[in-house]
Amino acid sequence: MDIRVDDLTGAQVIGLIAEHLQGMADDSPPESIHALNLDGLKAWEEDELLGCGAIKELDKEHAELKSMRTAKDHKRKGVARHILAHIIEEAINHGYKRISLETGSTDSFIPARKLYENFGFTYCEPFADYIPDGNSTFMTKEL
Repeated sequence: MDIRVDDLTGAQVIGLIAEHLQGMADDSPPESIHALNLDGLKAWEEDELLGCGAIKELDKEHAELKSMRTAKDHKRKGVARHILAHIIEEAINHGYKRISLETGSTDSFIPARKLYENFGFTYCEPFADYIPDGNSTFMTKEL
């Protein structure tokens, strides 16, 4: 698996982002969707896109994990684990002291929340510009 910085110009990337946005729309009301359509890290295996994730700087010491997604044909293969480990390493190398995230609170997001828990994220209050939302769960990790 090759994890690298990529842009949103390729058809596979556009397709995965569309899948990510549709998945969010299927499980969350519009006001609870906080997807980021920015450049980010993508995981590739040869010419096949496996997943993506991004970091958004909140301030010089605090970053937000955004738009983690594994392509549907590659779920349960460790793709998200590899991307998340890489993002955390990049955040540390950048000098961030904390990384936070917003994810869904419904049962369909249990696998995502378990992944974040396994990486040491703990539940927290809304951060940055987020407000309390029954469809959102907030987590953070000291780096």
